[in-house]
Amino acid sequence: MVRSFASSVVGFDDFPFPRSYRGDVQIIGTIYTGLRLDGIISGCIRKDGANATDKLTRLVQDSKFASQIKLVMLQGIAMGGFNVVDIHHLHQRLKLPVLVVSRRAPNFRAIKEALLSRVPGGARKWRLIEQAGEMETTAGVYVQRAGLTLGEAGKVIERFTACGRIPEPLRVAHLIAGGVGDGQSRGRA
Repeated sequence: MVRSFASSVVGFDDFPFPRSYRGDVQIIGTIYTGLRLDGIISGCIRKDGANATDKLTRLVQDSKFASQIKLVMLQGIAMGGFNVVDIHHLHQRLKLPVLVVSRRAPNFRAIKEALLSRVPGGARKWRLIEQAGEMETTAGVYVQRAGLTLGEAGKVIERFTACGRIPEPLRVAHLIAGGVGDGQSRGRA
């Protein structure tokens, strides 16, 4: 039997930043019940840092929406450049399923090369990506997941997608981050 994720979910994305930027990167989470936006939470993580998992945990736990949220969605496993989220640890700490969504399959060979040759702590970050598992396809997107089956992931994506392939919590988080960060949203969410 497939669990119902009809209650609230939170979708996170990061703000845009120039490649040369150093420092903190703002992240935003949109809380959705079905296709209705119920709230927004935000915080900062370190660009290319190692604090995304802890920050996401605190943002969810400390929000007034904590008791409503039943699933966490991420627009990719890394935020703020290469601040890689440990999705299994996030799942354990929050006791909530975690679903990573990507429009297309990442180039893992290029990611591994970049992490191991140019990013502090890159070997640890690469292990987190490997531990998250291979990207799988469902509902027209690529996913990684912790705490839910591939079938459940597909149902969640279908339930929270209004147009295109990206679920509304991630699509709207992306649009807000771009609009606030750059003055206007751009590109595909």
